[in-house]
Amino acid sequence: MASIVGLASWGIVPLGFDTSNLASMSYSYRGNYLKSANDQLRYQIQWFYSGINEATEVGVQGGVVGVIFKVETSVDDINWFNIANIKKSRDITNKRYDNQTSPTGHRFTIDVSQLVADQLSYSLCPINKGTWQSNYYGGMNGGLLTQDNVIGGNLAIGTPISEYNVTENGAYRKLRVSATFEMIDIDADGNKSIITADNVMSYTPTITVINSVNQFERDSVYYYKDFLFNQVISNQDNPKRFLTRCPNWHYNTDANKVEYNKLVRIDEQAEFLQFYAREIYDANFPNDKYNYIEIFGETFTADGTHENYFVLVDFTINLNLVAGSTTAFAQSQNKLLIQNVSPDFINNNAYAPQDGGSGSVPISVYTTPISPITTNTDKYSLYFRGHYFQDDGAGACNCWTSVRHSAVNWFQIDRESEKIPYGFVRFHWLNSMGGTDSYTAKRDIVEGINISRDVIERKSSDRTWYQDNAGAVNQNKVDVNNDDYISNTMRGGNIYKGGREVLGLNAERVQSVYTEPLNISVAKWLEEITLSPNVWIEMETDATKRGNTVNPYQRPSTKEYIPVIITNSDIETVNQESGLVKFNLEYTLSHKVQTQRN
Repeated sequence: MASIVGLASWGIVPLGFDTSNLASMSYSYRGNYLKSANDQLRYQIQWFYSGINEATEVGVQGGVVGVIFKVETSVDDINWFNIANIKKSRDITNKRYDNQTSPTGHRFTIDVSQLVADQLSYSLCPINKGTWQSNYYGGMNGGLLTQDNVIGGNLAIGTPISEYNVTENGAYRKLRVSATFEMIDIDADGNKSIITADNVMSYTPTITVINSVNQFERDSVYYYKDFLFNQVISNQDNPKRFLTRCPNWHYNTDANKVEYNKLVRIDEQAEFLQFYAREIYDANFPNDKYNYIEIFGETFTADGTHENYFVLVDFTINLNLVAGSTTAFAQSQNKLLIQNVSPDFINNNAYAPQDGGSGSVPISVYTTPISPITTNTDKYSLYFRGHYFQDDGAGACNCWTSVRHSAVNWFQIDRESEKIPYGFVRFHWLNSMGGTDSYTAKRDIVEGINISRDVIERKSSDRTWYQDNAGAVNQNKVDVNNDDYISNTMRGGNIYKGGREVLGLNAERVQSVYTEPLNISVAKWLEEITLSPNVWIEMETDATKRGNTVNPYQRPSTKEYIPVIITNSDIETVNQESGLVKFNLEYTLSHKVQTQRN
């Protein structure tokens, strides 16, 4: 057995608590299980041995000279994939500011953020679908195209559904890291070699990493836990936010508190709320397990009069249940979830809230459909909540209790008629929180084509000699002996070809549209369209309608996401003189216009 000498421990890791050695690194602590792949994700091993400091070379039996970090990711906490083994020698020596001494021990530090970022992209929920088909495999995942050549079965006819070309959810990854050591070994003759020690540093706490970005000048995650932590649906007392920066939310349920009511059209089928659920109830109260979990909604008329209550529960198919139970959800979830909250989807898929009855009842028993958005509806609100049946055993409280876990998001119905034949342009994009956002632009739509040509010069035909009519002709000089001509090519007369020719043609369909006048907070949010690497518009074409006809379960809408590239080089988000600003969003379809090759 070959073991290291001294003491090894984890130093800097992404997840730290106020009781760990990370507590002094920032105000309070960073006990947040949800992290950004575009921030540093540092993992550090500290090794201490008597008389060793960072400036000291190691020469003793069992001295640590290197650490091998094993980096693994997963989407289900079961199937872990080793994405890298990183061999790291000790860090560069640190020196004290006043006397130039070095700290005790050696440190071995890596940053795995870029590795994990390469595992992430996005995951779109199909238009008019309530939630992802599977939380682990997501919706319409980004990333590299998979090989799709398996038709299944022993016969050529195959099977219509492939079990092989699915990819994991591109929106998030679970991350854990373990470590082994390289140490000095000295044999009986005093010869030194480097071998792998038997010691293994167990896995760091598992965290969830999403494809979000934080801005230094705006987001307090760099100094405290609150910002990203507030995106987590958990058992904390303060409500959490959904994964969007749209300013249509407030912690209070009062409609007058919200800064902006997000406009949605009554026929829209793809408006999504995305959120991360770590723990959905407090394990300190084991009798308070949730039997119902839902997105709770309420509709209002223009004067603020309440109309209807409703709930959306599609996302709950991806939640874990208490082991062996059909009546309660498990406390630990650690999942990224999504729910369609568009007006059209609500009116076709919402349920009336459950009262629960007495005692435990089966989950997901919502049975009363409701179409809560009426012709009088002006706005609706949504938030995440859970229900449990509280029974103290003494009869003092035998009642259903609901707990709100999220801020309240507000949506306002936009009933402006669409400008036919131009239509409106509905954008979706990967937002800076790692979720998806949407916005409908409606003003001054322009469309055109940008074209470039690859031109070559070929040999021209003979313009000196023209082949005479050698065949028999009648008085009208019409060939009556067609067999003399085996081709319509005429020597000297084939001037339709030659000279400069187009070898290939590249064409891109370019479009632009203006937004409504925007106040500062909405403009700051919408600037993300121009900053996002993944943007789509909704389109309905013969091709998208065919997808709905062939498989309405997977593509329940006749519309489809079409990727676009935003071509704006600059936008104006604040104009003190003018007040409200408008964006002119310029974009081109990612799929080029198909043309022939000469």
